[in-house]
Amino acid sequence: MIMSHKKKKIALIGYRLSGGGSDKVMANLSVFFEKQGFEVDIIIVLDEVSFPYSGKLVNLGLLKNKSNGLFNKIKRLWALRAYLNNNEFDFIIDFRFRTKVIQELILARFIYNTQTIFTVHSFLIDHYMPNNSWLTRLMYNHCLANVAITDEMKTLIENKHQLQNVSTIHNPVYLEEILEKQKENVKIRFDFIVAVGQYENEIKQFDKLISSYAKSNLPQKQIHLIIVGDGNGIKLRKRAFENDIEQFVHLVGYQTNPFQFMVKAKFLVLCSKNEGFPNVILESLACKTPVVSFDCDFGPRDMISNLENGILVENQNWEKLTEAMNLLVSDEVLYEHCKENTLESIQSFLLDKIGQEWLYLLKAN
Repeated sequence: MIMSHKKKKIALIGYRLSGGGSDKVMANLSVFFEKQGFEVDIIIVLDEVSFPYSGKLVNLGLLKNKSNGLFNKIKRLWALRAYLNNNEFDFIIDFRFRTKVIQELILARFIYNTQTIFTVHSFLIDHYMPNNSWLTRLMYNHCLANVAITDEMKTLIENKHQLQNVSTIHNPVYLEEILEKQKENVKIRFDFIVAVGQYENEIKQFDKLISSYAKSNLPQKQIHLIIVGDGNGIKLRKRAFENDIEQFVHLVGYQTNPFQFMVKAKFLVLCSKNEGFPNVILESLACKTPVVSFDCDFGPRDMISNLENGILVENQNWEKLTEAMNLLVSDEVLYEHCKENTLESIQSFLLDKIGQEWLYLLKAN
């Protein structure tokens, strides 16, 4: 008897290949799955591509018109259905946030036609599952798995919705990409700390970070603050002006290579209201750059060992955040200790190790 060696086919579905943390996870996993012998298709619904990926890109964003009306949305939904039916995938993994209940019910029950995994990437689980638990169970109790990125998130989902098929798999860090992109040399002639993230909403709280930084000893020590990310900079520039530190605060916009800033920074600061599992912490540690972070829900406490690879600050205590920044620039012994531990601290989050957890989930079901 001739044995079949046909490749397993996997579809990774996300909004885009640029900007967001879940999109970065999808891109990284495409690299891992292709190395493992999968035939990988990445299907995106917005025409935005900047992350490196492996496999075939299916860009449904090219079908989107300016009006983005009902008929255009139906056209793209129909195109997705036809593509999935024609390609007979073994697995589908959905990385999108999912807030349109009717659309998501149609996708979950009628469009996704094979073993499907839905991921949840935020403390705000209502962005991924309906608030109504009956609807959530109707949509997601039948699927192969729902993957949360922290144990706390898994518990939150199970307690709220009584789903029986929730697993925890942390976000991976693609160390090889980071090491390569570190080599790009951004020319900055001053010492600085860095914050990374989109500031189109209030979650990252960069305006408050500017005030906290202004109260610290860093401006006096000529240590600047660089903020990498997209958003309306008017509010942030105003806050810097009000604190008389506009010459020390630099908004450099979205960067396809934030690692060239991370590797040169004294440390990275994360001051969000909430998170899912912030990739920037792992990426900073991969650059051998310690992290100062609020102990917010969820993620930072899973990656930062206090006074070992950074400082974990009482959640939303801005005075303590200022003190932590001061400590890391004044205590050179502590700083070097944290810096020496950075790479070792992320070994369990490397792409190959997290990828094996994904393989186990696929094979176990």
